[in-house]
Amino acid sequence: MAKLWAVIRREYTERVRSKWFIIATIGGPVFLGVMLVLPPLLALRTQASSQLADVRILDATGTDLGARVANAIPRTPATPVPTVVRVPLDSLTAAESTATRAVVRGAVSGYLVLDANTLAGDSARYAGRNASSLSDMEALTAVTKRQVLLARLVRARVDSNTAADLANAHFQFVSERLTERGRGGSGLLNAVAGMGTAILLYMTILLYGQAVLRSVIEEKNTRVSEVVVASVPTDTLLAGKVIGVGAVGVTQLIIWLGTGYLMTKARAPVLLALGAKPDPLNLPPVSVGAIVLMIVFFLLGYVFYSALFAAVGAMVSNEQDAQQAATPIILLVITPIIFLQTILQNPNSRAAEVLSWMPFSAPIIMPLRMVVTSVPTIEIVLTLTGVLFSCGVAVWLAARIYRVGLLMYGKRATLAEVVRWIRAA
Repeated sequence: MAKLWAVIRREYTERVRSKWFIIATIGGPVFLGVMLVLPPLLALRTQASSQLADVRILDATGTDLGARVANAIPRTPATPVPTVVRVPLDSLTAAESTATRAVVRGAVSGYLVLDANTLAGDSARYAGRNASSLSDMEALTAVTKRQVLLARLVRARVDSNTAADLANAHFQFVSERLTERGRGGSGLLNAVAGMGTAILLYMTILLYGQAVLRSVIEEKNTRVSEVVVASVPTDTLLAGKVIGVGAVGVTQLIIWLGTGYLMTKARAPVLLALGAKPDPLNLPPVSVGAIVLMIVFFLLGYVFYSALFAAVGAMVSNEQDAQQAATPIILLVITPIIFLQTILQNPNSRAAEVLSWMPFSAPIIMPLRMVVTSVPTIEIVLTLTGVLFSCGVAVWLAARIYRVGLLMYGKRATLAEVVRWIRAA
């Protein structure tokens, strides 16, 4: 036990004291904080600076639709109303050519064409330098739709005040998740939180699993393993390496989750202090038991993949061979991420259930499903049992490969040789 603890302490302290661990541990919360605050600030700046005042409106409808659209375009009080050019329908092509030349020489940013199709509610056309600006196009589309609706209501002899109310109505659809415990918060926010959980677990398992792989190769190349194996059994060395590196991952994960929770709570006061109006961001209710289960799934997934990575590290002698030999394992880690969008669209589908049962994808998919939907307790227990059994098999195989391969040098071992190692060990 003392030797195991010595290996764990060495693996843990060596990585926690490294500058890259410190940078990643601090950089993760900093990045999250920026992502929580920056988008609302950018949206505020974009709304203030996204001006369409120098857009030329070519109105070929024979009505006052162009003037209505020009007056409804968002702008600051000091910004003039966009220019409206009333164009006969038979002169529209020539007017568009003139407006195109004006855009090319920089006189206007673009032009909006309103014709009979627009008045019928079918289409409108825009051409300009800012056609790829999503905020400008969204604002222009919304304004044009409202004014076309207003014009059609007025033509249908609807009272002008009623028509204005109908045209300017904003419909908001709010979805709320219900669970056995009652209200579960915003459905969209639950989906975003589930996706974030899956990606975080995926990155952590992959990064720290590969850290075990690199550690084994480094010890083989520097011949440190020869000295260590002389005093520490290979099984103890493998267990200490997996537990020590895993403890680093858990430490980083707890710091990220804790700082992430605090940052979401501080988001609203910070945005208000910066002059932005924060939209509500209520964290989905997650019980302590669910958090513990997520950590357990992470640990089991890490043990499963780190054991496989350690076996690959014992089979090869250099980094290049390791990348090639580890490709099948990396593909297993990536598989649940490939199906992430499909699972989010229907977390109770048969594909989602099967992926949450498979040992290579369960550590990522099951926590995702636990966040976005209600998973039966018996299903969670059976999945944990299956993953735990798979971890035992992976560790058993890795220990036998590790025992023989750690002191093997030269070319990469073939599959037949690995099978002989397992049998011999």
